[in-house]
Amino acid sequence: MAGKPILWYFNGRGRMESIRWLLATAGVEFEERFFTTREQYEKILCDGVLLFQQVPMVEIDGMKLVQTKAILNYIAEKYNLHGKTLKEKAFIDMYSEGAYDLMVLIMAYPFLSPAEKEKQLDLISKRATDRYFPVFEKVLKDHGQNFLVGNQLSMADVQLLEAILMVEEKKADILSGFPVLQDFKVRISNIPTIKKFLQPGSPRKPVPDENYVKTAKLVLQF
Repeated sequence: MAGKPILWYFNGRGRMESIRWLLATAGVEFEERFFTTREQYEKILCDGVLLFQQVPMVEIDGMKLVQTKAILNYIAEKYNLHGKTLKEKAFIDMYSEGAYDLMVLIMAYPFLSPAEKEKQLDLISKRATDRYFPVFEKVLKDHGQNFLVGNQLSMADVQLLEAILMVEEKKADILSGFPVLQDFKVRISNIPTIKKFLQPGSPRKPVPDENYVKTAKLVLQF
């Protein structure tokens, strides 16, 4: 039997958090290796396993995978979270990319100056309410099903819930004008594996703090 996947990143959200979400949704236990010093990072760089000198990296099924989208797609395929047909896969990828684009705006937030943070909050709120959430509200309303694609849980649903919760951390009433997404949030949050991941003590990481920012800058030297 293959061992647990091993996740190489910082002890924080960043680009690894969606990977944690997807593995947890699939009910897969995993181990984590956290970078805390530049020396640790340089060692793994010298070992040649980071193809593009970037993290996240996930060891799974005898492979050392890098690039977030590739990792997510592999996990989604492996655990039946990527649709049944080519058309379904295309729509899942499209919706996932939309949710991830919104999350990237929030990932950048902790690294900004106070003045930049204020502008970023406005941008996050505007993009969520004007660009991204209206699309998902319409998709769910138009086909009247519980999930975004194929009436079964997929990577797209998981990433949309993650995005919703991340935006709500910045603006609690962000879903006030999106009743369908409000129902979606409750429904997906209560899927047993996801509900477990949302409980205290799970591998889910908290909102990035100053220590996370400091560590990332130290390790990556930026």
